[in-house]
Amino acid sequence: MNRYPWWKYLILALALVIGALYTLPNLYGEAPAVQVSSAKATLKLDAGIVPRIEQTLTAAGLQADFVQFEGTTVKARFRNTDDQIKAKDAIVKALNPDAQDPSYIVALNLLSRTPTWMQRINALPMFLGLDLRGGVHFLMQVDMKAALTRKADSIAADVRQLLRDKSVRHAGISREGNDVVVRFRDAALAAQARSLLEAQQPDLAWTPADDAEGQKLTGRLKPEAAKRIQDAALKQNITTLHNRVNELGTAEPVIQQQGADRVVVQLPGVQDTARAKDIIGRTATLEVRLVNASAEALDALRGSGPVPFGSERYLERDGTPIIVYRQVILTGENLTDAQPGFDGNAGNEPAVHLTLDTKGARIFRDVTRENINKRMAILLFEKGKGEVVTAPVIRSEISGGRVQISGRMTTQEASDTALLLRAGSLAAPMEIIEERTIGPTLGAENIRMGFSSVAYGFAAIAVFMCTYYLMFGVFSTLALGFNLLLLVSVLSMLQATLTLPGIAAIALTLGMAIDANVLINERIREELRNGAAPQTAIATGYERAWATILDSNITTLIAGVALLAFGSGFVRGFAVVHCLGILTSMFSAVMFSRGLVNLWYGRQKKLKGVSIGQVWKPAAPPAADVVTADTPSTPA
Repeated sequence: MNRYPWWKYLILALALVIGALYTLPNLYGEAPAVQVSSAKATLKLDAGIVPRIEQTLTAAGLQADFVQFEGTTVKARFRNTDDQIKAKDAIVKALNPDAQDPSYIVALNLLSRTPTWMQRINALPMFLGLDLRGGVHFLMQVDMKAALTRKADSIAADVRQLLRDKSVRHAGISREGNDVVVRFRDAALAAQARSLLEAQQPDLAWTPADDAEGQKLTGRLKPEAAKRIQDAALKQNITTLHNRVNELGTAEPVIQQQGADRVVVQLPGVQDTARAKDIIGRTATLEVRLVNASAEALDALRGSGPVPFGSERYLERDGTPIIVYRQVILTGENLTDAQPGFDGNAGNEPAVHLTLDTKGARIFRDVTRENINKRMAILLFEKGKGEVVTAPVIRSEISGGRVQISGRMTTQEASDTALLLRAGSLAAPMEIIEERTIGPTLGAENIRMGFSSVAYGFAAIAVFMCTYYLMFGVFSTLALGFNLLLLVSVLSMLQATLTLPGIAAIALTLGMAIDANVLINERIREELRNGAAPQTAIATGYERAWATILDSNITTLIAGVALLAFGSGFVRGFAVVHCLGILTSMFSAVMFSRGLVNLWYGRQKKLKGVSIGQVWKPAAPPAADVVTADTPSTPA
């Protein structure tokens, strides 16, 4: 009756081992480390830099616990801060020979002391949020009206150029709000223009109307097109912020969308708010110039002559020097989009497709017609310093505002190039509407107080349960500990960011989880009071308590899901831990505690009693008084 099959015990044992394995990394603490990341948008790190850093450390007589490439950064962990500081100096000298123009950011950091074998199986600790580690928090508002206005200006210019190319006469083009208005004196021309614009400008809904001087067409962005433009602007801003935040050397920056027009930027470990603001708010510019391939330029590249007058020397992405003219043909203001794709005329090799506005398309058409078989360089400037993103050869005249860059690129390089061209500057202005700074000392104090609250709460619950329910209280306490182990391990697997609200949710989960065991214990007591045998009381108590436990947890889970769906920021963090805690508590309070009870009592066939505290039985009713009537005695 109260025995589990072997496979249930196997599941519990696996859950216990996995829970312990993925919880352990949170107990190792952090070690000093050095993080290397790219300082330039055109420089991408790969695993090839790891041997270079290892050789640098060996030459400096330093031994790192490990040097590994993760995502877009290289991290080296050390045993103490002295080695960390020496390693930073050695790596800076090796990677940045020109201190005025650094190519790499070498930042001090902290990494978990988790053993390497644990990291190989992705057993990593949870991240700590700003309130626990310290750092800066920005809430930024994206000006969506400016994004739509910029798009409307671009469309108005495109419409003017389109009508001019098709020889359709008009009486004027203006922008009224985000609407594009085209006026005509002839109804036939208005109808012709409407047919043309509906085919060439599908994002706008064109509405004809009478005008004082004839007719007019009003083009209004379709709702789906306006939403697409706003979403694209928001995503481009987030991508640009990611590129800029890399310079701060932050280990785990959080840059995410909040609502329809806001972006949250959290930089754990960064205390210099002014520098963070400067980097986040900086601008990058894109320029298109022609490559100087004259004999004087070639001599300058060989080092046998000076750079020709009117030209400048830059470096391509692979480090190859190149001479370009100073004259700027186009800027990033003329680029409306850049997407990776494939060149159908060259065997579907990777390519980058650019879209220019009307002015840029006209200039580009003239330049490409006059410079066939010459190279054209696309440069990205940040903080006054430029680098060549790509320098393709002009094969033919390019008109229509759609440009394709291809040749000797992989799919990843095409995607990266499109990203650089797209994210050189913000797509829409952003304003910081909320700013918070938390010091590391306060973060450490928050950790100590938060963990103390959880520990004291757990201890108080354990004392009460063991005192009131005796052995069943011990089972309940062990199940509660198992629940805490599972919850922390799941959060670690998900690489969640732990914040103070998350710690509060853990403490709340402990209080709610023990409620299920209280229900079970009281149901068992009730069965014992009704005269059931101990084994029967255990089985019936668990079965009858399950429905109540399920109902109460489902209603609480609904509230948690509502917080997760409609909340934001710290509220969502609380909701995530809360919902996961409910799921783990149902598993531990019922299945794990039942397994312990079955192990302890299940094999005793003639069980006479269980240790579950005082079972209060109703007192027996007092015996009824016997009332007798007085009878007269008969005389003898």
